[in-house]
Amino acid sequence: MDNSDPTVWPARLPKDFARLQELAQNLWWSWKPEARHLFEVIDPTLWHLTHHNPVKLLSDVKPERLAALADDPTFVRLYSAVMKAFDEYLGDTKTWFASHYQGMERSLIAYFSAEFGLHNSIPIYSGGLGILAGDHCKEASDLGVPLVGVGFMYPQGYFKQRVTVEGWQEAVYMPFNRSESPIHQAMTPAGTPCQIRVEMADRTVAALVWCVRVGRTVLYLLDTDVSENSPEDRALSARLYGGDQEIRLSQEILLGIGGVRVMRALGLAPTVWHANEGHSAFLTLERIRELVQSGLSHAEASESVRQSTVFTTHTPVPAGHDVFPHHLMERYFHGYWEQLGLTRDEFLRLGETPQTMGQGFNMTALAMRMSAHVNAVSREHGRVSRGMWKHLWPGLAEDLVPIRSVTNGIHAPTWISPELNQVYGKYLGPDWATRCDDPALWQRVLDIPDSELWAVRQTMKRKLMSFIRERARTGWVQGHLQPLQVLARGTLLDPEALTIGFARRFATYKRATLIFRDLERLRHLLQNRWRPVQIVFAGKAHPADEPGRYFIHEVVSFCNDHKLGGHVAFLEDYDMHMAKYLVQGVDVWLNTPRAPMEASGTSGQKAALNGVLHLSVLDGWWQEGYNGANGWGIPPAPELNDPQAQDAYDAEQLYQILEHEVIPLFYQRDLDGIPRGWIQIVKESIRTIAPKFCTKRMLKEYVDLMYAAAATGMPSSW
Repeated sequence: MDNSDPTVWPARLPKDFARLQELAQNLWWSWKPEARHLFEVIDPTLWHLTHHNPVKLLSDVKPERLAALADDPTFVRLYSAVMKAFDEYLGDTKTWFASHYQGMERSLIAYFSAEFGLHNSIPIYSGGLGILAGDHCKEASDLGVPLVGVGFMYPQGYFKQRVTVEGWQEAVYMPFNRSESPIHQAMTPAGTPCQIRVEMADRTVAALVWCVRVGRTVLYLLDTDVSENSPEDRALSARLYGGDQEIRLSQEILLGIGGVRVMRALGLAPTVWHANEGHSAFLTLERIRELVQSGLSHAEASESVRQSTVFTTHTPVPAGHDVFPHHLMERYFHGYWEQLGLTRDEFLRLGETPQTMGQGFNMTALAMRMSAHVNAVSREHGRVSRGMWKHLWPGLAEDLVPIRSVTNGIHAPTWISPELNQVYGKYLGPDWATRCDDPALWQRVLDIPDSELWAVRQTMKRKLMSFIRERARTGWVQGHLQPLQVLARGTLLDPEALTIGFARRFATYKRATLIFRDLERLRHLLQNRWRPVQIVFAGKAHPADEPGRYFIHEVVSFCNDHKLGGHVAFLEDYDMHMAKYLVQGVDVWLNTPRAPMEASGTSGQKAALNGVLHLSVLDGWWQEGYNGANGWGIPPAPELNDPQAQDAYDAEQLYQILEHEVIPLFYQRDLDGIPRGWIQIVKESIRTIAPKFCTKRMLKEYVDLMYAAAATGMPSSW
């Protein structure tokens, strides 16, 4: 399955440590504490400066340091233990999948996604969709699920965020150095670099294929930056979610149609094809085309493709689904629909909805029509999606519309803090991460002494504060920040104060500014001398989302306001590296989407795993995760059709919960300084959320409910 070129080990590595490069080239290390520690020991300062990137570390470390380590018996033992664990992991034949699905040894799942959030050294993600896809691949590796990922290289990645003194987001695109990332060329079975071609309108676009190892899972990435393409096409895959509609359509043709051709060029024969969101829906058309060209009728080919296709929708907002105008579709697919055995009108009807009748081609509609196994990403999102898409199943009662729910989860080993990992290992067992979907295991959280859990939570909070101050200090020293910006970046935050975190994409429906609705009331909360509160914000708005950019501007303005300043901070350029500090270090994770627009969300799940309490609107995953004793839920508003009225209602509920429940409980301390009531909720939060909202549970559901049926051509149980 791993069709990639052999890695050439640098001659500068001592012979005894030659396999360090092999380890660095497989992201398995990123969720294994012992492997991370191994790289950190090599050069702790360089490890910090490279943002925990072992490929860059091994490139920059001084040869004399490596020579010294060769004579260090402690390091040699650590290296040997890590490499032994690495080999045992890759060679394990008794995985969960192998044990439970012995008849599917030859199965292969091709998982298509427009973005993958794996590690900071591979910036090919923008937010939650990509992070979920990355966690999906990591868990597939852990469980032994035979899965390969298909996506884009994005040489410029997603944009770097810069915020001006006035508070306006600027998007900066900077190419990242592949030689400093665990990325290498994918090779065909014949031993040549894998390259495919896709016809688009009046031209043919070529794409190279790159490879990333994620434990046992392999990820293949398309890149159009090849010499035979025109300058415009060389830049086609340069940026994630960049460009106009025509560029977006070209990217999605490349991902869907080109992704199928990548599988063929690599000699891979997937039995299940999983489209993660509608961006890759064209993969169904290419597979139909192949079957029609082999002699099947369109109806026969379509049914074969439907039965082996899984589709996950992530968007409960109609405007969030890609719709392309018919004139673009005609230009790019003229001559292609005949190969499908269709007329123009029959082809365009594949993407038709009542809202786009005769006007546009909806990618989600295509994916749902061409998939027999469709799921939403939370129970509430499933209910909303069945209502949104019931017209595709005319005559069927809404509650019978075949869109099931597989609620998102998180890859626990990736997101757990080192400090809590040690505590869980002590009280839950050293193998807790391999059994994290077992509710009985998490009952042992109640055995952790309150004092020990509180102490480790305070340690994680101090790490966050140090991270914030170091970033601000670095920005000042390098001349990137003005004095006012240094203050707004969190340098005045108090490590002892109740700290609320709000970090996510700055889309308007997520309502980042809801907590500022009554400024005087908020000021009294923040500046209480005996019970101070502070809020840390982070997140990016899409460069074309002007309302989202304005929300960032508003938040930064509040950071600069002397009436709130010192209690509100905005951290620039939110990414996976920063996210780990935030979900591990704050006290409360705030989430205020306008219901029912949150499909699932996973950041609150990461926070809960780390003992951070969740305060959220009852939408997405929290609607099924909240039990009344494991955090706080903002109850649904009465039937309010006016967004302003809903905002007012939700803001009032938020203030009341903060004033009467959250803040008093946090500051209610025993004589030993421990907030026993707070810790009780922390334990209940961990106990109930960790096993239910992890990717181990999630991926087992995908296999049990979707993949197994798709691999055998059987309908999903419904």
